[in-house]
Amino acid sequence: MKTRTLGSTGLEISSVVFGGNVFGWTLDETESFKMLDACVDQGLTTIDTADVYSRWKPGNQGGESETLIGNWLAARPDKRDKVQIFTKVGMDMGDGNTGLSPRWIREEVENSLSRLKTDYIDLYFSHRFDEDTPQAETLGVYKDLLDEGKIRSIGASNFDEGQLEDALKIAETEGLPAYQVLQPEYSLVSRASFEGPLQRLCIDKNIGVVTYFSLASGFLSGKYRSLDDLQGQARGGMAKKYIENGGLQVLEAMDDIATSKNITLAELAIAWLLHRDGVTAPIASATKDSHLKSLVKASEVSLTPEEVEALAVF
Repeated sequence: MKTRTLGSTGLEISSVVFGGNVFGWTLDETESFKMLDACVDQGLTTIDTADVYSRWKPGNQGGESETLIGNWLAARPDKRDKVQIFTKVGMDMGDGNTGLSPRWIREEVENSLSRLKTDYIDLYFSHRFDEDTPQAETLGVYKDLLDEGKIRSIGASNFDEGQLEDALKIAETEGLPAYQVLQPEYSLVSRASFEGPLQRLCIDKNIGVVTYFSLASGFLSGKYRSLDDLQGQARGGMAKKYIENGGLQVLEAMDDIATSKNITLAELAIAWLLHRDGVTAPIASATKDSHLKSLVKASEVSLTPEEVEALAVF
């Protein structure tokens, strides 16, 4: 798989980032190890996770994804310098541990490093904006962690244009590190929050962009075309809103182009993101080897400007 330069981080990342939310959720340790081995073999070397993954699964507490990735790294010590690990802090971990306070970031980065069984994190994200903590305080503790070598770059997830612009201004005026990467929700059926001012800001400031929900919780695979199709599906609740709000129109537009190129709808959805201005790489998960091979194929699809525009109907 080809690589792309991630903003100003100096990182060369795979053109599709593997979504590690499946580790400890829909994949157990044995399955996770097989998937991670396959990722590296296929050149998909960038892994995105978070401290909170997969706290939502009954019986989990959070940290499960990081722990499985760490166990894999411990079992494959030659792989650490071949992969790029992204993780995040800021979502609710229980017992009042949430947000972006220096105290919590300092504590939780150590927890993440321990779970990941590594001494550095390639890219550390603020998982969401924290209105209770001044941004200068958050950036200040990131400066310390960067100086200590525990993290190598920083990013913001789920920040809007105003929040990100404020952070960049504070970093410049106070001599603090600036966010180098944005992780927004962005897909063929979720465009409004990224396109426009936020997208232009990222382009103007050379901020790398890795998108999440790139397949809209599986909706853009085309397997959910009615509410009946959602029954018993782990992500059915997330996909429901697209069926009810015009997403089927997007699938119809995708059908013709995917058929003409002999690719799946999921491959087309990933390829479309790779052709969007400002996007460095989409994040996508896989639970089967065939899904992983599909992600690799998607990274190789070429679209004309007319095809890219024809898909932008939502």
